Amino acid sequence: MDDELLKGSLLAGDDDGDEDEPNEWITTFADLSMLLLVFFILLYSMSEIDAKKFDMTFQSVSKSISGKLQKIATSKVSREEAGAILNQVVTRRQIIKAQRKVFEDVKYLQTTKGVEGIMSAKFEDGKITLKLPSDVLFNPGQVQLSEKGRNAVKALKNFFISHPDQYINIKGYTDDTQPSSKSRLKDNWEISSLRAVNVLRYLMKLGIKPNRLTATGLGEMDPLVPNNSKRNRQRNRRVEFVLDKIMTGP
Repeated sequence: MDDELLKGSLLAGDDDGDEDEPNEWITTFADLSMLLLVFFILLYSMSEIDAKKFDMTFQSVSKSISGKLQKIATSKVSREEAGAILNQVVTRRQIIKAQRKVFEDVKYLQTTKGVEGIMSAKFEDGKITLKLPSDVLFNPGQVQLSEKGRNAVKALKNFFISHPDQYINIKGYTDDTQPSSKSRLKDNWEISSLRAVNVLRYLMKLGIKPNRLTATGLGEMDPLVPNNSKRNRQRNRRVEFVLDKIMTGP
């Protein structure tokens, strides 16, 4: 009997000792776990991971938090903040999913008369980019749409109308060859800008709402390939239609 009483006293003493130990570490551990969860959800939300971009992002994050790990370890993420981050991730994933469905329709568009065999397309980070060569849309050195160019833009009309939830940013590009001194056009910036604007105006004439359209001239910036041959320069002269989903309210 005495032995059992002694054991009971020892166990009771152990319980009392545990209650006195501080438990603040649990809060910090929970915060870190939440941060890790949000981080991995963000990674999962990426449909296609670009290794170069990921490496640059990781290095940037590592640099920004260097020397601040102690502060991060003791910081707290509120339920509201975590919820907002998760909502952004979910919304972004829904947009990408919806844009993938739109991109499936692009395959049919590429068989349409007027752009068949000349229009290329890509899908990246929720944005759809349609490319048409400038030589198809414009005569050499000109900024007004040619008849062939009008037919090519007209071929996009039904696709744009059937997807009213898409912003359309029209981007004009040139190669690195500057206009001659006899040209009324000053430089490649002016050429690319006027070409993009004229495409925009023609789309408006075809019935595309102006609040969906923007035009940007980028000259010789962002070439697809080096401007070191006639063929490469021809590839760099282009007009792009960048489609981005219009966000609607709840």
